[in-house]
Amino acid sequence: MTPTVTHSVDSDGVGWLVFDDPAARANVFTPAVFADLRAALAALAAQPVKAVVVISAKERIFIAGADLKWLSKLPDAAAARAVGREGQACFSLLANFKVPVVGAIHGACAGGGTEVVLACHWRIASDARETVIGLPENSVGTIPGWGGTVRLPRLIGAAAALECILKATLLSAPEALRTGLVDEVVPAAELKARAKAAALRLAASGCPARAVPPAVDAAFYAGLRASTLKKTRGHEPAPMKVIDVVEENLGLTLEAALEVETQAFGELTAGDVCKNLIYVFFLKDAVKKLSVDAWFPAAVPAAPAPFRKIGVVGAGVMGSGIAQWCAARGHDVVLRDVKPEFVERGLAVIRGVFDEAVARKKMKPDAAAAGLARVKTTTGWEGFGDCDLVIEAIVENVAAKQALFAELAKVVRPDCVLASNTSALPIDELAATATEPGRTIGLHFFNPVSRMPLVELVLSPHTARGTAERTLAFAKALGKSPVICKSSPGFLVTRVLFFYLNEACQLWEQGVSTTTIDSALRGWGWPMGPMRLIDEVGVDVTDFIFGEMAHYFPPRFKGTKVCGRMLAAGMKGRKNGASTGFYTYADGKEALNPAMAQFASGAKSELSAAAITERLNRVMIDETKRVLDEGVLKTPEDADFALLMGAGFPAFRGGLMRYAKSIGAV
Repeated sequence: MTPTVTHSVDSDGVGWLVFDDPAARANVFTPAVFADLRAALAALAAQPVKAVVVISAKERIFIAGADLKWLSKLPDAAAARAVGREGQACFSLLANFKVPVVGAIHGACAGGGTEVVLACHWRIASDARETVIGLPENSVGTIPGWGGTVRLPRLIGAAAALECILKATLLSAPEALRTGLVDEVVPAAELKARAKAAALRLAASGCPARAVPPAVDAAFYAGLRASTLKKTRGHEPAPMKVIDVVEENLGLTLEAALEVETQAFGELTAGDVCKNLIYVFFLKDAVKKLSVDAWFPAAVPAAPAPFRKIGVVGAGVMGSGIAQWCAARGHDVVLRDVKPEFVERGLAVIRGVFDEAVARKKMKPDAAAAGLARVKTTTGWEGFGDCDLVIEAIVENVAAKQALFAELAKVVRPDCVLASNTSALPIDELAATATEPGRTIGLHFFNPVSRMPLVELVLSPHTARGTAERTLAFAKALGKSPVICKSSPGFLVTRVLFFYLNEACQLWEQGVSTTTIDSALRGWGWPMGPMRLIDEVGVDVTDFIFGEMAHYFPPRFKGTKVCGRMLAAGMKGRKNGASTGFYTYADGKEALNPAMAQFASGAKSELSAAAITERLNRVMIDETKRVLDEGVLKTPEDADFALLMGAGFPAFRGGLMRYAKSIGAV
């Protein structure tokens, strides 16, 4: 078997330690890799080398960290501690090697990969875009366990190290240089030569004496704990634990500090939150490989022709959001609405999203200007004749959408795909008037389009495989996370979410207060409670979808009245500039709305938080089970992914159906 880590010594006496798993696209740490690393280091130690360079033979990845499948299967904290100690021991062999060791980084260097180079005596990185460096372990519910919490603070200081670990992001090579994480950034083509030169320089002059980074006081740690607890609300233990570990470790010897890290790593890695977040990581990763194969007879299709020009009908919040996102990613867009003032309002929304992206440094001003210039507007049909895809985002009304599809069929090319952004209406009903129904599909974006990653790709009984493939490729190219559904009222997210919201309204009508309901669900981990979410979605939209769910799922969906009464009184939540719903939002301040008292039944209920969350979770679980039984989705994992990305289900719980399984509800 070809080893995953090889070694050699060149004619100048420089040893080369090369990571290159021949069976994988990426280098990741496994027990076999650790064994190969130990063997290679032992072989180099037995030779008269002057210095050693650690490098990867992969084109885009240095070392991607630990094999998460391996970590997720560790049975208990003792097993996880053993893994931590093995990694620490291997990397200590590098740190204590008899000659200087240089880490030469090209490509993604994450987690254990960064801990490898932290154990080296000098770090040199290529300037390639794919070279990114960091410790993202907090994002999967654990902490760096192979020396990262010990060596990084000693290198760049506790404050900078904790910022790096808590953000769980990867730094570009220039950012890593500014932070002090690497010592040099060089052109990618020169990496090997420059690394060898650095190795020989260190061999001649010795390893550099590094300045001790400035210390931070107890107030810094206290403030960081407070802000971190506010962010995590105590649901994720890893961020708080890493603060404790770093603070404690700076006063200890290296050996003692590594043991503190090991204990914390073992406890966290064996815990449910870590296993759940690793599960979520793999759900997100699976989207990259998502295909339509499960929905269509086996075939070997040609590569789908990409959509280039996009038509969007409806310049409201959703239509303008879709148009902006498409234009920002290089598509020519034509946006239509029936009145000039509607078009102008939509264009103002698009301009505002571009301006916000620039303000948040997500986009450069010239790129934003170019994106805005790609959007053309009309109140007619000019510009639609050469569109590859048209997305309708008009009012949620079957008759109106059917009329639009009939009109579009007369305007667009025969091969133009017609998509609906409906959130609840069956695609086959909407597309009944379209010629060539095989080119129709649902493409449900979530609001706000610029921030919500999920897109539901909805297949009607008539949708052709080619249509589905092209639309799936388009969603991925937009940087969205698609899930594929069969056409059915509400698809998955709207159906399950509005059963949940309706149940929350039932509790409210039975006398459970807004605060009690929302506090219970926020306390359980949701980013906001259901009543607050209704305000965010819009009381009008909520009331409409409640009506649709009651229409499609009688008598199971027992519609509530409170949203209709609020709407009649002019309370629309926060949508479209409105400022009153279950809460008020005057002057940017959120407060309970005292006017809601007029709709209360007078009954008082004192349900516990546990009883509220159990009831609302049960409604969601039961409805998701029905969705799966009906074949609207293929797998429970699809449901978990969609509700995580589209509804805000708390990721640290892994996903609704994973949670249901853990409590014996499925």
